[in-house]
Amino acid sequence: MTFSAGPPSQSESLSRTQVLVALGVTSVLLLLAANLWLYLQPQVLLPITLTLGDSFMGIGLGLGITCLSALIYRGWPAYRKSADSYLTMVLKPLHWMDLPWLGLLPGLSEELLFRGIMLPAMGLTPQAVIISAVSFGMLHLSSWRQWPYVIWATLMGLVLGLAAVITHNLLVPVLAHTTTNLISSLLWKGGLTKPSS
Repeated sequence: MTFSAGPPSQSESLSRTQVLVALGVTSVLLLLAANLWLYLQPQVLLPITLTLGDSFMGIGLGLGITCLSALIYRGWPAYRKSADSYLTMVLKPLHWMDLPWLGLLPGLSEELLFRGIMLPAMGLTPQAVIISAVSFGMLHLSSWRQWPYVIWATLMGLVLGLAAVITHNLLVPVLAHTTTNLISSLLWKGGLTKPSS
């Protein structure tokens, strides 16, 4: 879940419309960046191959990432504070019916750019996975106070990049990313992870 605008100040909050517009605009900008990259450097994209095994692998990886995030959330106070701030800004104004979009749009647009195009453009090497992961992490930097969330996003980017390289199937990181965002959003919105005050 990423937005190009910085977070609101303590005294202001975003409206549902502002969050949904930011979600849509960010996804469109990432898709435009992906298309521009392909225009300037035509290449073969990492394919999306619909297989049952890779589908289960992607969903399972997303569940694993979600569980790891929950453990880190409970054990690292700086990450918990950073995640709570970010998720409060993003999720509080949204309705339950908005949450699938919060899972799907970033899952598709971010994975297309960072794992579908960036990795093959740099040769699917370990260095490419690291560069892609750091770029993905920095995309989640909404303020310097969010550095723990950026570290988490970078680690998640490493896992998603490795999954893409190992499987040679963009479906795996797309499903993992979408599953992680959707389940985390549902848990947070349902009050199963309480924001700290």
